[in-house]
Amino acid sequence: MRGVVFDGKEVRVVADLEVRDPGPGEVLVGIRAAGLCHSDLSVVDGTIPFPAPVVLGHEGAGVVEAVGPGVTHVGPGDHVALSTLANCGACADCDRGRPTMCRKAIGRPGRPFSRAGEPLFQFASNSSFAERTVVKAVQAVKIPADIPLTSAALMGCGVLTGVGAVLNRARVGLGESVVVIGTGGIGLNVIQGARIAGAGTIVAVDTNPAKEETARRFGATHFLGSADAVREVLPTGADHVFECVGHTGLVRTAIDLLDRHGQAVLLGMTAPTAEASFPPAAMFLDKAILGCRYGSSRPQRDIARYAELYRAGRLLLDELVTATYPVEEFARAVADAEQGKVARGVLTF
Repeated sequence: MRGVVFDGKEVRVVADLEVRDPGPGEVLVGIRAAGLCHSDLSVVDGTIPFPAPVVLGHEGAGVVEAVGPGVTHVGPGDHVALSTLANCGACADCDRGRPTMCRKAIGRPGRPFSRAGEPLFQFASNSSFAERTVVKAVQAVKIPADIPLTSAALMGCGVLTGVGAVLNRARVGLGESVVVIGTGGIGLNVIQGARIAGAGTIVAVDTNPAKEETARRFGATHFLGSADAVREVLPTGADHVFECVGHTGLVRTAIDLLDRHGQAVLLGMTAPTAEASFPPAAMFLDKAILGCRYGSSRPQRDIARYAELYRAGRLLLDELVTATYPVEEFARAVADAEQGKVARGVLTF
C-alpha cells in the first residue's frame, strides 16, 4: 500500500508498505483523507525529535475496515476521525478526564508498519499518511457519514488543538478580547473557537495580508500585519493572547500584549532547546502563561461535539480545506504549505 515515509534523511512516497492486523482493543482504518499539519514537517526538519524510519501523518479520517477483540463502539463501515491520543483510559489522569496528560500516550511510538521486512514507527500513534493504519480503539471517533472526510480529517488535530485551546484551556468568556498571532491552520481554529465562545473582539495578527479574508470569515473582527498595532485596537491589552507560530520572540510579544488578569496561551511548537524570556514583574497583575497540549482535548467527547457544530453551521471545516492532493503529490502539498498558499492542504487516497 501507499504511504509517506521519512527515513531520517528524506521523505518519499512509497507503494510497498504493509500494516499488521488489528489486535485486541485496536481498529484498522482505511484512510481517505489526511491534513498536512506543520507538526509533520517538524519531524522532517528535526524540531520534533522522532525515531526513523517513520510513517508520517496524524490528522486523518477514513472508514473502519476491521476491529480487534473487545472493540464495540465502532465497526466495519463506520466513518471515523482519528485522534493522536492513544491514552490508556485507566491512569489517574485519564480517570480525571485529562487524556492529554496520560503518560502512556506520550513518547511511546509503536511499529505496526513494515516495509521489505523492516519495521517502521508510527507517528503520533496515528500515521494517517498511509492507505491503512492501525490505532487504539479510543483514537477512532465515530462521525456522521454526511460529513466529507476531507473536512472531517481536520477535526483530528487542527480543530481539536485550536478550538480546544479556546474552549477547554483558556475558557474564553462571553465578550472577552482575544488576540491570535499567526493565522495558519491552528490560528484559524483559535479564531473560530473564540467566535463560538462569544468573544467580543478577536484580533488576528499575520504578516501575510492575503490571509485577511479567511481570518475574517472565521471570525476575526480585526486583522493586523504586525502585533505592534494591537494596542491601537485594545489600548489596555487583551484578555487572551494565543501564540500559534512557535517563535520565542512572539512568546514575549504575547505576554506584553496582555491586560491585567490576562493569559497567554502557547500553541506554536518551538525547538525543544529554545528558550524565551520575559520580565517576571509583569506577571504580578494576575497574568498567566499557559501551555496547552492538543487543545486539552477529550477527543471522544470533543470530536462528536465539533461534528454537531459543523452540521449546525457554526464550525467551519470545508472552508479550512484550501486544496486537496493525491498522496503522490506530497511534495507539492508541502511546497504550498511552506509558501503560505493554503489554510490546510489535504492528502487523499
